[in-house]
Amino acid sequence: MTRFALTLEFDGGPFMGLQRQAHGPSVQQAVEEAVLRVTGEAALLHSAGRTDSGVHALAMRSHVDVAKDIAPFRLQEALNAVLRPQPVAVTACCVKPDDWHARFSCTGRSYLYRIANRRAPLTLERGHAWQIPRPLDAGAMHRAAQALVGSHDFTTFRSVHCQAASPLKSLDRLDVRRDGDWVLVEAAARSFLHHQVRSMVGTLALVGLGQWQEAQVAEVLAARDRTRLGLNAPAQGLYFVSASYPDDA
Repeated sequence: MTRFALTLEFDGGPFMGLQRQAHGPSVQQAVEEAVLRVTGEAALLHSAGRTDSGVHALAMRSHVDVAKDIAPFRLQEALNAVLRPQPVAVTACCVKPDDWHARFSCTGRSYLYRIANRRAPLTLERGHAWQIPRPLDAGAMHRAAQALVGSHDFTTFRSVHCQAASPLKSLDRLDVRRDGDWVLVEAAARSFLHHQVRSMVGTLALVGLGQWQEAQVAEVLAARDRTRLGLNAPAQGLYFVSASYPDDA
């Protein structure tokens, strides 16, 4: 068996999430069915993250184990040919040691959240960003976000359906910046709780709108109470950006 590491790019709009779901299509199902058609083998896809319905990925790291003798480039090309026209693409493929695991070997994950801060309706970006027509103060959002950086109990920013054993996480970075009509939120950590990024972004948006004071973000974090959450941002603005590993160049 050969372990192939795949880098996946996908539009999460048509899927019920990355992981297989009984009630609808998933990215995992699409890739596993493509592997079966290419190799004749029923392989299991393992991934660095577990994205919700509607969440996108720029470079999701995953892996499959395949017995067929095939070069990484040929596997990548064949999978992409079979995956069309679904909005999933394998952008890189390489061989990894048997003890390398897309999820358990991962030492860092990063996300990007895109807010379109304009009054005009979205056309090309519809389904790929959260539109907020009222002006946002990105500077205030960034200052408030720094209260969340570091090691904390993120119960307030954790979905009630989260299956993580502990609400304790260490957030390495949470930056907010403006780029024209866009307000971009970048988050990095070893791992995240279910809905953590969307919950943080939704709360920061209230600060940007002037509905919350900057200090309130630290207060609701300390409360460790999900009912104190201000707002959960919608899925369509969230992108899994990258996963890092000890053997990365």
